[in-house]
Amino acid sequence: MADTSVSYKCPHCDAPLSFQPGNDKVTCEYCGTELEISAVEDLFQKKQEMAAKAQEAQEAKWDTEAAGGEWSEDEMAAMRTFTCSSCGAEIVADENTMATECCYCGNPTMLPNRFSGMLKPDFVIPFKKTKQDAVAALKEFYKGKRLLPNAFTANNRVEDIQPMYVPFWLFDSSVEAHAEFRAESVNVINTSDETITETSVYSCTRSGTMSFEKIPVDGSSKMDNDYMESIEPFDYSELVPFSAAYFTGYLADKYDEDAEMSVPRADKRVEASAIEVLQDTVEGYDNCSTESSAVIKEGGNVSYAMVPVWILTTRYNGQPYTFMMNGQTGKFVGSLPYDKQKAMMYFAGSAAIVMFITYFIAKLFV
Repeated sequence: MADTSVSYKCPHCDAPLSFQPGNDKVTCEYCGTELEISAVEDLFQKKQEMAAKAQEAQEAKWDTEAAGGEWSEDEMAAMRTFTCSSCGAEIVADENTMATECCYCGNPTMLPNRFSGMLKPDFVIPFKKTKQDAVAALKEFYKGKRLLPNAFTANNRVEDIQPMYVPFWLFDSSVEAHAEFRAESVNVINTSDETITETSVYSCTRSGTMSFEKIPVDGSSKMDNDYMESIEPFDYSELVPFSAAYFTGYLADKYDEDAEMSVPRADKRVEASAIEVLQDTVEGYDNCSTESSAVIKEGGNVSYAMVPVWILTTRYNGQPYTFMMNGQTGKFVGSLPYDKQKAMMYFAGSAAIVMFITYFIAKLFV
């Protein structure tokens, strides 16, 4: 988060500066440095401007009320919600889905009920990857994992992979970005009796305007944010106007984090991306770090979309393991257990090889 205030500190010892009434200079009480009033103004002018921009950035708002629409009575009649009696997850499905397994905990018992209380999405990305694609991706994911327990792959319930539409808020924005970077050039000079490292420090200021489209933030607290971000990106050129027909035969997760609740994550992604773009323009130095920054939104439209995800939750030794695949692109992520006995044998084998090589090299030089 960018600073919205400025601390006046001595440029020599970093101690706080304060103006004493009746004086025409600002004096550091710790090191005695005296600064003219005009010098203090020049010294902190950039920081004041950056703090003002940061405050303006904090006050800028996304137009979250425009996301989504109202369901028609016919569409609401075709929808149902059911609550897992095991973990409490709330899932949305079409009227034909009366019983299934919970994709979060694997529990097969569901309680159908009339669907209500959810905005109608603006867009949807239809599934492109099939169950067969998901099964193949999972098997490919296992390959090369030498420490994976044999029983895990042998007893894995691959056929229980389920497709789900996950709610996403898509943020569009034009921004004005400002940042001050600390850049360093390092020069090492070697002499006959010493090595001298010379570091030159530069202050680099960058500003620019840029536009972002379809910044994704998932609207379900039950979905792991790291997983959801890992299976990105989605191809948003394939967004189509929403129709409940796309839900036929699939599950759909009901959002429990609305657009307004998702704003902090969207702001964080926008700010990080904008500052990264500016930092990429600071070239020709050995090191570069951000000193201060402000990203001001000039527009803030939000839309609501459902995106396709294949989900598998399986258990091994009583512990759940979750896998997710982008239902459009096929990108696959997940967590895997490891066999401790295999790990010990692998470590022992590696240590033995290292000892053998060390012994062989030693014999060559003896």
